[in-house]
Amino acid sequence: HVQLQAYGGGLVQAGGSLRLSCAASGRTGSTYGMGWFRQAPGKEREFVATISWNGGWTYYTDSVKGRFTISRDNVKNTVYLQMNSLKPEDTAVYYCAADLERSGSMWSTDYDYWGQGTQVTVSS
Repeated sequence: HVQLQAYGGGLVQAGGSLRLSCAASGRTGSTYGMGWFRQAPGKEREFVATISWNGGWTYYTDSVKGRFTISRDNVKNTVYLQMNSLKPEDTAVYYCAADLERSGSMWSTDYDYWGQGTQVTVSS
């Protein structure tokens, strides 16, 4: 059983920064990919970023490249999303997810466990 707890969201002005965290507990196994997704009002959940089990590679959706950074600390079983230069269009509920069967993925259907989500609101 694996549980994910996401936190760190909040209200920030455009151009500001936030750091999201997601802690995993339970039997995650030795290798697993982690990802961040987001869902804005009226939109489908979309991929944001993913990271391999050892942090060796990362992948981002085009809209956040150069602004967001995903990282992980396997000792703490925690994945982070550093968000800089935030824009109003980044406003969404952000979800972390764990993929126990592969290193990482951009596809939500590949993920096995999901966190509860944390709200990020960026004002103009």
